[in-house]
Amino acid sequence: MDTSTGPRAGAREWTVLAVLALPTLLLSIDLSVLLLALPHLTADLGASGVQLLWITDIYGFMVAGFLLVMGALGDRIGCRRLLLIGAVLFALASVAAAMSSSAGMLIAMRAVLGVAGASLMPCTLALVRTAFRDPRQRGVAVAVWMSCFMVGMAVGPIVGGLMLQYFWWGSVFLLAVPIMVLLLVVGPFLLPETPAGGSARLDLASTLLVLATVLPVIYGMKDIAAEGVSALALLAIAAGLAMGVAFVVRQRTLASPLLDLGLFRNRSFSAALVGLLLATAAVGGVSLYVTQYLQLVGGLSPLTAGLWLLPAAGGMILGSMAAPVLIDWVRPAYVISAGLAAAAVGCAILVSVGPGAGLAVVAGGYALVYFGTGPMGALGTDLVVGSAPEDKAGAAAGMSESSGEFGIALGVAVLGSVGTAVYQSTMGGGEHSSLAAEVSATEGMPAAEAARVLEPARAAFVDGLNAVSVGSAALLVLLSVVIVFALRHVPPARAAADAGPGTGEDEGDRRERVAPERP
Repeated sequence: MDTSTGPRAGAREWTVLAVLALPTLLLSIDLSVLLLALPHLTADLGASGVQLLWITDIYGFMVAGFLLVMGALGDRIGCRRLLLIGAVLFALASVAAAMSSSAGMLIAMRAVLGVAGASLMPCTLALVRTAFRDPRQRGVAVAVWMSCFMVGMAVGPIVGGLMLQYFWWGSVFLLAVPIMVLLLVVGPFLLPETPAGGSARLDLASTLLVLATVLPVIYGMKDIAAEGVSALALLAIAAGLAMGVAFVVRQRTLASPLLDLGLFRNRSFSAALVGLLLATAAVGGVSLYVTQYLQLVGGLSPLTAGLWLLPAAGGMILGSMAAPVLIDWVRPAYVISAGLAAAAVGCAILVSVGPGAGLAVVAGGYALVYFGTGPMGALGTDLVVGSAPEDKAGAAAGMSESSGEFGIALGVAVLGSVGTAVYQSTMGGGEHSSLAAEVSATEGMPAAEAARVLEPARAAFVDGLNAVSVGSAALLVLLSVVIVFALRHVPPARAAADAGPGTGEDEGDRRERVAPERP
């Protein structure tokens, strides 16, 4: 973490944060806002089941695939410029998506929205880093940024439900237009610019290798989560990993690589990046089962289930905002580690959940998971972005967010597969491989008969939730211990500021930072 002192932020910088918070909030809302609109889309556009899957998934695929590329592009042309270009593209694609006349057109526009979103997300974070020079203030600003992203994820279904109550399904896309217009009006005058990397062009082969790495891996993980382990999913993941190896080899031969591998020699950067990946994997697995529990076991509508998830968003905000304050006196490693231990306790609460557990117990345990991972999200992101040179802030931001995308996909695939295996083992095989399929099969049955059929299926699903929670708790405890050793060299923010520049890294980190990269 950069612990050298810098100029204190004033009213202008905090206004910059407020402006950057709006697209961040919007982009995360867009990940989940369509959940309640799917029945309306089916009726209006005649979308098939496969098309509905692409409508919901293509946005996330494109975001994940282009994050690293767009972060590196921002470093070359300036993140403010790329942010404004992305805002124009996002606004136009939002209008086109709202006016879609076919499922194919909507899929195409969601893909464009994903590419535009990938240009906006790392740029907002990189500009936060540029605007806030004082490390302690930057930590608070990153926590605010992180909180906006998590709130958007939580309120997406709620916003979608409210829009659908009064307007047609396309209205959920038009939310973006006034926010992007505001960004385009004030951005050129208010937002700072990151240092541009000169005239170096993006290497096309590296860009294609990133996409060939990320997209098959994400696809394979999602397919495993939805359909179970299959030869096709494993082949996709293996092909993606092979492309990843080719990408790394190519970066070591380029004078101006898409990804500077020298960043990984910084211990703070590498440890925080891995920590973000594993923490989001733990949360991703638990989230998959808790959100289904509220609807399939608790019998809640998607909108009501969304309201029960608000305490988790509140927990994330509290944990994220408390962390930058605590590290004034406590080493970041201990704050992050304590938070991860608290998240493990939240998972332990979910391990104890039974079919008849109150919704408050589930929501409370889930909120504790989010509260405990808040410090990892806020401080880990700040460590990743703050450890990189300013002219590589975009690439660092892209990598930080890519680790989150991969972490969620990894948790959903691996831990979700564990939960599915437990469910199917408890049910002894059978015609339906999931509780969702069982619920769908009982539609139209008399209530008493449906309840008799669903009772053992719901009990088996809860067994799966318990197993996933055990796995997540074990991962969080292990990560809590590892973080203490990996980041203990980073001092408290107040002590580092008082001691002066250079105290935020140990001698090994300093040597790694200044050593030339080996070809």
